[in-house]
Formats: sequence, C-alpha cells, structure tokens
Amino acid sequence: MRVKLTNTRDKVNYILKVPLILLSLCLFASCSNSYVDEVDRSGGYQFRPGFPEVRLVTAGTVDEYTDSTRITVTGEIVYASLVFKKAGDIYRSEIVVEVQILDQTNPENIIEAKNYPITIEEESPTKMVSQEEYLVRKVYDVDPGEYIINFSVTDLSNNKQTIRTAETYIPDPNDQVSHITNIQIFAKDETYGNNFDPITTYDISNQADSVRFVFQVTNNRPESPITIDSRLIKFRSDTTISRPMSWPNYNNSHIAYRGILYDKYEVVSSSRRIINQPGSVSIEFIFPNLPRGNYRFEVRSNSDNENELFKGRDFSVKSLNYPSLKTPEELAAPLYYLMDKKEYEQIMSIKDKKQLKRAIDRFWLKNIKNSKKAQNVISLYYERVEEANKQFASFKEGWKTDMGMIYILFGPPWYINSSLDQTIWSYSYNFNEFETNFYFRTPRIKNKFFPFDNYLLMRTQQYHSVQYQQIQMWLTGNILRDNL
Repeated sequence: MRVKLTNTRDKVNYILKVPLILLSLCLFASCSNSYVDEVDRSGGYQFRPGFPEVRLVTAGTVDEYTDSTRITVTGEIVYASLVFKKAGDIYRSEIVVEVQILDQTNPENIIEAKNYPITIEEESPTKMVSQEEYLVRKVYDVDPGEYIINFSVTDLSNNKQTIRTAETYIPDPNDQVSHITNIQIFAKDETYGNNFDPITTYDISNQADSVRFVFQVTNNRPESPITIDSRLIKFRSDTTISRPMSWPNYNNSHIAYRGILYDKYEVVSSSRRIINQPGSVSIEFIFPNLPRGNYRFEVRSNSDNENELFKGRDFSVKSLNYPSLKTPEELAAPLYYLMDKKEYEQIMSIKDKKQLKRAIDRFWLKNIKNSKKAQNVISLYYERVEEANKQFASFKEGWKTDMGMIYILFGPPWYINSSLDQTIWSYSYNFNEFETNFYFRTPRIKNKFFPFDNYLLMRTQQYHSVQYQQIQMWLTGNILRDNL
C-alpha cells in the first residue's frame, strides 16, 4: 500500500509552517545516542585526483504487495574522473563495477557478489571532461537483515580503483514489531524532465526545484495504530567566506567557530499521520524550492518511550551547480580571495548575467594581459575551487572554508602532519619556515554528534605579506611557473 502525503507543489502547502525558534533544549533526534545513530548523512565525495570519482547510496525496501525484500544500489561515476580513449569519432572508457553485499553481523558471509564490465561511449568531447555522472543502478533480492554494501569502480586504462561502502537494513515484513526504514532522498530539476534522481551525497544542488523523501513503515498489529510524526527542520549554520589570513582568529562565539548549531533551528514544516493498516506502507513528502542551508528530515513514531522509532536524513542545499561552477554568479563568488573588498562588492552587485560574465573576463585580462596565459590561470583557479568543494565541503561550500582558501591559493600541501585537533600543511622541506607552513585547529572533534571537520587557520599578522605575494602570483600569471 502506498500513501502519498504530497506529490505536487500545491499539496505540500497544507503542512504547518512554523516561524524561526531558537531552542536551548536538545533536538529530539540528537539528544540520545540511539537517535544520533539513526541520522543518515550519506557518504560525501571522497575525492582523490587521478582515481574514479564514485558516489554511492543504498536502500532496503519491502514490496508492499508481495512482502518481498530487496536492496537497491545506486552508484554515480563522474565522467571527468575516467580515462577516455578516442576510437574514430567515439570516446570510450572501459570500467568494471563490482558490487558486494555482506552480512553486517558476519562480514565474512558474502550474500551477493557481482562484476559488471561497462563500456562508456560518448561522441561529445565536452561530456567526457564534465562533472556529469554516469549512473549505475542494481537491485538485489535479499532476506530481511542488516547489510554492508561495497561498491568498487576500476578504470581498466590505468587499473586505478575506488571503493565506496554503505550500510543498509531491511525490516522483516512478518515481524510483529513495528519498523521505520531508512529515508531515501531524491531531487528533480524540471529543466531536465520530471524524474526524481537519487541523492548520493550530503549536498544537493540548488538547481533542484523539488526534493522528495520516501520511507516505509511496517506494522503487523492493526489493533495498535502507529502515529508517525514527520518534520523538516533547518539548522543555523555558518555560510561566511574564509576571512583573510592576517585577520584576527575567530572567537568562540563566532558562527564560523561553532560551525553548525544543532540546537538552534527553524521548523520548516511538520505533519502527523496515523497508520492503522497492517503490512508495509510507503510514505513520501515533496518540498519545492528549498533555499540554501542545512536541513534534517526526521520521522518518529508514538510508540512507548522504550520502543520509540526514529529515522533522520541530513542534507545541505548549496549553490546551483555544486560542486561545479557554471553560472557567472558561481564563477564570481570565489574571486573574493583575489580582490579587495570594494572591487568584490562591485562585481557581486552586478545582476545581469552577461554583464557579470564580461566583468569577470575583464578582471582576469586587466591583470594578466596575455589572453592565453589568462585562460590557463583561470582554468587552474576554478579547478582548485571545484576540488576544494569536494575535499572540504561540510555545512558550507568547501571553497569558503579555511582549508579551501589555502588549497585554492597555494595548491595541495606537500606534507600533512595531523594530531587529534591540529593539522599542519607544509609547502616546503623546511618545517621551520613560517611562510610555508599553515596551522589549522578544530574547536570540535569530528564525531557522530558533530560529523564535520571544521579546521580553522591559526591566523597572524605575519601572514599579510604571504597572502599578498600569493595573490600577486595569481594576478600576474606567475602561478603557472611557481606555486609559492
């Protein structure tokens, strides 16, 4: 049986809208360890230069009519991360996808293992260097239980392999205990059709005009109806761009220092549904045009406190083409690191897209003069911005973080030395050279209660000349010759 609570933009309007409230009490979904354990944030990007870039999401479901159980495995492979070879007018990439399903209670017990040789062919040379994804979707019939899914992609041209891992579970449809399955999340962009595509990361592009959540409730006790409370909440979080290296450090009350505040949130919508039908029931919600920010969609039952059920799915709505940069607005924003305040405010105030694009071009050519060199510098700069988005994305865009700023301006560090709460990036063989070592500290250790690395640069006025000199290397084009 399928219950559609909302399936159009109009139907979602009935959901109660609640104004912003700042709470000092814990979220009901994050006060206890059991609740935190049931919050899914997906697996992120795990970007490694030169290796296949793979994203993974899995879902365990129960057929509402036959009670058969299955796992759906969805993998996305970024075209630009694969090696393509030209054969006539066709560009071809040869890969092998391997899927393993393991028993979570006994990982040595392999439930399923399949290899899929895949040939990807494209006529467009721009497609093979794009950030678009090649989709692999497989469905496996398995028994109810808890599972580990290993999804690997091997590029046969260089034998480089990427392995992604996820966990999922399938409730027993014949169990007399009620269950809520993991929450699946999908997004749709009407410019590309009416299909909802699965979301494989914590981040959702602001290009999505609708976000859809799907979960199942199993109940084999019709004499005991279940009340399902669902709500969408938006957390208060840092969205600021990293401040200059020579400015004062953030104090402990600054939003950049604190990152994301799980105890301060706005209830975007809430609803209640009573489930009194036996068997498995699918429920879905659709929310249109969510603004940028960090969210959680959460579901709980009204069972007694000891048996209360809870599931949550955290996600973040970021820029239009995140983690890529395509629009003039997306290309202009990271120029913050190369411009003075007045110049940046002027270019960001331009609303006409064509005028903004021309202003960006003028900025680069005014400084570098040579159009060919400028083109290479522009390519390098935005390549670093996109890589920063993938490596340092958290509650805000990766390019906005302190590590993102250093990565964009100086490139990948030569050496990394990390301890519990500190990381040192070195750009020299001499660890005593102040100008080539950057110290980061995190005010909060990454754990299940705070799942992000929020490393902040230890700023000092001595970095003023370091940053100035590096900016000049970009603006003169000398960055192509030297990094530091």
